[in-house]
Amino acid sequence: MKQTINNKFSKLFFIALSLAFFFDSCQKDSSAKTSETTPQNATISSSKPKGSTLASLSGGFSDGVDLQPSYYNGGNPNFGWSLMKQQGNIKTLRIEIDPSRVSTSQAAGWISQARSNGYTSLICTFHEYGGSSNASDLVTAATWWKNNYKALGGNFTINLCNEWGSGTMTSNAFAAAYNQAIPIVRQVYSGPIIIDCAGYGHDVVITKDAVLGTNGTKINDGNIVLSNHIYPNGYVNSLNRTAQESDLDYMSATGKPCIIGEFGYAPSGSCNWQQMVQYAKNKGWAVLAWSWNGDGTGMNLVSPAWSDNPSATSFTLSSYFSQAYPFL
Repeated sequence: MKQTINNKFSKLFFIALSLAFFFDSCQKDSSAKTSETTPQNATISSSKPKGSTLASLSGGFSDGVDLQPSYYNGGNPNFGWSLMKQQGNIKTLRIEIDPSRVSTSQAAGWISQARSNGYTSLICTFHEYGGSSNASDLVTAATWWKNNYKALGGNFTINLCNEWGSGTMTSNAFAAAYNQAIPIVRQVYSGPIIIDCAGYGHDVVITKDAVLGTNGTKINDGNIVLSNHIYPNGYVNSLNRTAQESDLDYMSATGKPCIIGEFGYAPSGSCNWQQMVQYAKNKGWAVLAWSWNGDGTGMNLVSPAWSDNPSATSFTLSSYFSQAYPFL
């Protein structure tokens, strides 16, 4: 649950111990500044580990944004590249691809556009089966990557399946499914594979136990990056509570690079998303804001949203921009 004044000191003591124990993968910077445009008095630090340290903690990724173009204008929206390039802290793009809505050639066009506009740190994710515990769904995603990675142009990082894995499945089942799926992807791709935490990106316990093999079965492939998704409604079913900053220490405990693949201010809930994002940044993790455009509920850094005007050709920064961008 969200921390209260009464347990403030115990929380600080726990975080201090956690940071000391996981020093190799978790490094907190004391230099911080407060943004008046950020609600709930979250503190946004302008500093984080640099160079090779940051690369090892986040798998080489820098901060950036998500894009979800599959559902708008027949999969051919205007990305607003000129405005995006004016925002210097956007370095990494994570593009969600729904193969049931767009062709491989359309998705390849998005990737090509991103590269031609100077974005070379690219993550692409298969966007179906979120919340599924069915191993065959994950295998379907893996097979799609095997059949389409080269046609998409290659040379990007694969996020195998967006938010696959429920918060009620066992860590053994989670690991076993990835052990079926990853070798399929490896037939065409040797780079790091991003794995979203179970439970819609929130359940760090299932994920940690699957990586370490705590309950008997572990994810065999070592070249993986773990991704958490941070929203106010975040809930860790394994812990029976709302998501909170200390959850990220479970991910650090795996020794794997970690990122925040998505963060945003909705849906409503009691998770303090700003504090969690800042905690991740203090660890040296890359964070990706949801979204540059493509969200249907208002979490778009630009206006108009594709959901309002899918054929728009001109964009301005939205009011949400001032809440999300300061974290990048």
